[in-house]
Amino acid sequence: QVHLVESGGGSVQAGGSLRLSCAASGYIYSVYSMHCMGWFRQAPGKEREGVAAIYTGGGSTSYADSVKGRFTISQDSAENTLYLQMNALKPEDTAMYYCAASRRCTIVPGIGPVDSEYNYWGQGTQVTVSS
Repeated sequence: QVHLVESGGGSVQAGGSLRLSCAASGYIYSVYSMHCMGWFRQAPGKEREGVAAIYTGGGSTSYADSVKGRFTISQDSAENTLYLQMNALKPEDTAMYYCAASRRCTIVPGIGPVDSEYNYWGQGTQVTVSS
């Protein structure tokens, strides 16, 4: 069983930064590991958007065009934690942010993660950016 808990959301002014964390329990970073971890977001009235993804074994990452150059995904396998560093935040980044784990995914540089490939989801953490 995989359990994901996000934290670090909050309210910030445009141009500010936040660091989201996702504490993972279960077989994430082990011999039965998940293949990928990802961050998604959903704003009111909009579809869920894949923000960033990373292979649990290290290596490739991918980002949505809308966050490229501003957001950085990283992980600490020893601490079973996934991170999303968000810099130069914009009002359009306002959304609920979700952490997710995938048993099998394809990371394509330049393209954000696809939610249909993800099997486990956290409850989300709200990010609000004011102008």
